Amino acid sequence: MTISKMLSAMQDIKILVIGDLMLDHYIWGDVHRISPEAPVPIVNAARESHTAGGAANVALNLASLGVPVSLAGSLGIDVSGEKLLGILDAASIDTSLCLTESRRPTIVKTRVIVRNQQLCRIDHEAAASLYSIDPTAALLSAIEASDAIIVSDYAKGVISQSTLNAVLDHAKQHGKTIAIDPKPSRKLKFEGASLITPNRHEALELAGLAEPAIDEPYPLNEICRIIHERHAPELLIITLGADGMAISRNGSIDLTLPTQAREVFDVSGAGDTVIATLTAALASGATAEEASRLANLAAGVVVSRIGTSTVCPRDLIRPL
Repeated sequence: MTISKMLSAMQDIKILVIGDLMLDHYIWGDVHRISPEAPVPIVNAARESHTAGGAANVALNLASLGVPVSLAGSLGIDVSGEKLLGILDAASIDTSLCLTESRRPTIVKTRVIVRNQQLCRIDHEAAASLYSIDPTAALLSAIEASDAIIVSDYAKGVISQSTLNAVLDHAKQHGKTIAIDPKPSRKLKFEGASLITPNRHEALELAGLAEPAIDEPYPLNEICRIIHERHAPELLIITLGADGMAISRNGSIDLTLPTQAREVFDVSGAGDTVIATLTAALASGATAEEASRLANLAAGVVVSRIGTSTVCPRDLIRPL
């Protein structure tokens, strides 16, 4: 299937994203001197910008590709929550399953960018228990109405084991594709997912292996074998940074793809772009290889930009 055909087919599916919602806040500026109060740089702020982060960025990537998308998660009744909902509404994302409540703040990640480099990040969030959601009848109905479901876990509280079990069971019962971007530190069980997309470090954690020494190779074959034994995904795709992407089925490697990034400026949100593009392509009838090549191309686009970014069809319409 060509890129154009994949992108065209995406317009006819619907995807539900469930996960941790965040507002990404950027302060852009420059540094000319060190503070007299402490040995830290003084940033002269020139401008600020906001975009969707976490699971909300997954949804924004899907919408940018032209995929009809619904989003489920939790946020606060505050200025940041209003700003995030405004960004999502402007992208025609269905936010009716996003729960708002005054006792929790909207999660905000503030990044200070100086001369195209991230100087620091400031996080605003509350206890994870305040962001949990229940598998309501409305959420289960949304699963039935969707062609695919993406679970985007950033370990902020939305994805509990009970909610994940209900989502997995209902998706399988209705024959839906379910993709999971896992957070290995949470030790959640998600056996039998259609697709999981860990990055290089997360794959090591899922396999229970230590980071290899500098002079040791990355144990890709062993990682794939162990992850399939432990979690039994139909398809495992590991993003390997500068080494590209590995596609695995049944514990063995089917294919590795070299990175499409010409230059890497910022990896923020790259995993969101990968799982969004992969899931949309697979749900539209693409093969694993076709979907992976498209996602690899999309990742190459977003890492070449500063800040959390999305891809649109015009970024991708060129030969694979």
